Amino acid sequence: MHSNSKNLLVVYEDNHIIVVNKRAGDIVQGDKTGDLPLSEVVKIYLKKKYNKPGAVFLGVAHRLDRPTSGLVLFAKTSKALQRLNRMLQERTIEKTYWAIVQGTPSKAKDRLVHWLKRNPKQNKSYAFAKEIAQSKKAILHYTIIKKLEKYTLLEILLETGRHHQIRSQLQAIGHVIKGDLKYGAKRSNKDGGIHLHARKLSFIHPVKKEPLLLTAPLPQETLWQQI
Repeated sequence: MHSNSKNLLVVYEDNHIIVVNKRAGDIVQGDKTGDLPLSEVVKIYLKKKYNKPGAVFLGVAHRLDRPTSGLVLFAKTSKALQRLNRMLQERTIEKTYWAIVQGTPSKAKDRLVHWLKRNPKQNKSYAFAKEIAQSKKAILHYTIIKKLEKYTLLEILLETGRHHQIRSQLQAIGHVIKGDLKYGAKRSNKDGGIHLHARKLSFIHPVKKEPLLLTAPLPQETLWQQI
């Protein structure tokens, strides 16, 4: 992995939380690949920065799919983690994504409602128009921000947080995210990532109780930079 604590992109940090701009291809938590996860990279960074003896506490508040880039929120204390977990359950943390999709949706903005069924073997979710057994309701809102030659930039707000929700819902309306082979893209991206970026996080600080709005700079990639 190209991650080490030297090139960690920290967007925000205080005594309670740290928010990092993840690169496409980095994993947030350890998995069966054995690759160094972002959570460990952040721990190494904190240990060095504060000369901490012993283990560093770091709580993973939420995850991003490996091929997705953008904001990941970590807790530096167990109190902050408990509160962030509750906020995520109560959906008081607003997450805004940017996606570059194939083609252009017919509506400039829309609210998409599907029922998603997860297939753990394939690590994939399938979107259905009606409820089926073991499916979960998924709702997102999209707005077209910019039309490019072959692609369209969408801003996406999630009402629910389902497995691969944005990827499968956009596939369901015929506008696959650029580079997302798993959901039907024609070709992969060079870095193995997809053009889905967790652009903004808006929430009330779990300890200080002040409003925070954080924005992740766009990846250093040609199409993103054209925007």
